[in-house]
Amino acid sequence: MASALHITVFRERVVELIAPRAGGLYADVTLGLGGHTEAILEASAPDGRVVCIDRDPTAIARSKERLAPFGDRVEFHQTTLSQVAHALGGRKVDGLVADLGVSSPQLDEAERGLSFRHDGPLDMRMDPDADVTAWSLVRDLREDELADVIYEYGDERRSRPIARLIKRAIDAGEMETTKHLASTIYKVLGPPRFGKLDPATRTFQALRIAVNDELGELDRLLVAVPEVLADGGVAAIISFHSLEDGRVKHSFRNEPRLEVMTKRPLEPDDAECRENPRARSAKLRAARRAPRDDEEAS
Repeated sequence: MASALHITVFRERVVELIAPRAGGLYADVTLGLGGHTEAILEASAPDGRVVCIDRDPTAIARSKERLAPFGDRVEFHQTTLSQVAHALGGRKVDGLVADLGVSSPQLDEAERGLSFRHDGPLDMRMDPDADVTAWSLVRDLREDELADVIYEYGDERRSRPIARLIKRAIDAGEMETTKHLASTIYKVLGPPRFGKLDPATRTFQALRIAVNDELGELDRLLVAVPEVLADGGVAAIISFHSLEDGRVKHSFRNEPRLEVMTKRPLEPDDAECRENPRARSAKLRAARRAPRDDEEAS
């Protein structure tokens, strides 16, 4: 079963930071397979509730099965994480969690086109109904625009020769699958080496971020956070690369309505990394909503 392959990152620490209580209302804006939601529901028994958001209908379907024992204590919305305020409909939450990583099942499903380890279509969409795919992106961008995306979102220094070969492969009709994309990248960077980061990693990350507007979604979520949190409510956000973590850090520090709870990002300990290698690059930051009386007084 796919869910068995996925281990929730920072499950216990998120619960510690949010401190769920009976009768509380919480939001999980990146539902995935429901690990954080399950932990919050268990900690807020018997009547705490969680509003769950995910743009991936497959993730929602799988989570509904996992969370069925909690009944009407959980509600589901297929939308983007930046639409949390709309999903809440004016309600304020006592805690909010966002896990910005890609789930293991998503990476393992070849048809999603998210991984260079499985040959599949150049898709990369989290929402299968979205208009932009990785194929349409690399086809429609100019070579210099594609190079900029790969550099800015993937921190890939060889972005220009990679973009050049991608466009040549498209013109030759040789760019249809993830295998084609990976082999094109290897022509520039060399083949994968055992124990080293796969040379295709940064380019695949960059295209996935662009296809799903991940940084724009995060920016809009960070604007919404202080609006949707109740007084004393806590936002806990897990990021997996510096582009995300930097945005979370600066938003939390520069937002006067939030009190930073983690001066430095929390990182997984050795035990969690051994149990879940995916957690190695994870960083967790949290902030608490200041009382609105103080806001009004200021």
